[in-house]
Amino acid sequence: MTVLVIAEHDHASLKPATLNTVTAARGCGGDVHVLVAGADAGQAAQAAAQIAGVAKVLVADGPALAHDLAENVAAQVLALAGGYSHILFAATPAGKNVAPRVAARLDVAQISDVTRVDAPDTFERPIYAGNAIAIVQSADKIKVLTVRTTGFDPAPAAGGSAPVENVAAVADSGKSAFVGSEVAKSDRPELTAAKIVVSGGRALGSSEKFKEVMIPLADKLGAAVGASRAAVDAGYAPNDWQVGQTGKIVAPQLYVAAGISGAIQHLAGMKDSKVIVAINKDEEAPIFSVADFGLVADLFQAVPELTKAL
Repeated sequence: MTVLVIAEHDHASLKPATLNTVTAARGCGGDVHVLVAGADAGQAAQAAAQIAGVAKVLVADGPALAHDLAENVAAQVLALAGGYSHILFAATPAGKNVAPRVAARLDVAQISDVTRVDAPDTFERPIYAGNAIAIVQSADKIKVLTVRTTGFDPAPAAGGSAPVENVAAVADSGKSAFVGSEVAKSDRPELTAAKIVVSGGRALGSSEKFKEVMIPLADKLGAAVGASRAAVDAGYAPNDWQVGQTGKIVAPQLYVAAGISGAIQHLAGMKDSKVIVAINKDEEAPIFSVADFGLVADLFQAVPELTKAL
């Protein structure tokens, strides 16, 4: 029994989600191999080789893999799939884009958003926006999983010494082409990897107030900035700040929610945070049901005072 982890990387370095996925893979039993598919991705492969618990790193290096097009990455995974009992992806936009293509071509049922591995064939995953946990047992010969990274601690990034093996890269499928990208740059931590997240909701009333009230607090804490779906839909915050079932799933050490009522959709994206602080003037707000510390107060007074005190 051998498990294949599909690494997420920027061709020069690994993304943190890969470390969490390796931890999940180790729970599946057997050796853990990591596939680094890209172009000029030697540095990422060397980083993967140093992950504790990894037995081998496979490198597929070719121009067709330069832009992580889902059709080409899926073809690369399928070229290797026959030698593995499990194929694991992080439950990120990239992983969710490739995994269904692999599962469909293998004619197996994908198991999504795995938060715990009970046995090599038994997995736990949230359903109904996290209000229930399903235990899924699979009899498929090859199990294709996406792993919710917040459910697993990251594997140590150092301490391993896995051999690196080159494998033949696939040719371009011709089904899609890379046109361009617009990447938002920020000095703040990436939202899904941040240890502290400060989020604002619709109660802030405008994008100007959002920036005026929430950004200084985030700056003081060195935090990533998040927002509820209602705040994003109202135009107070950009889409890539959205936390929730249809946004980003986060589990930082500290999550501060200001002016967020706590709709089920939002709670599904942050309730695994280690410490949750909620500020809301409505004492009946559902957010208080998951908060470790709750303050019933006007956020326009409480947040600036908190920022000043820090």
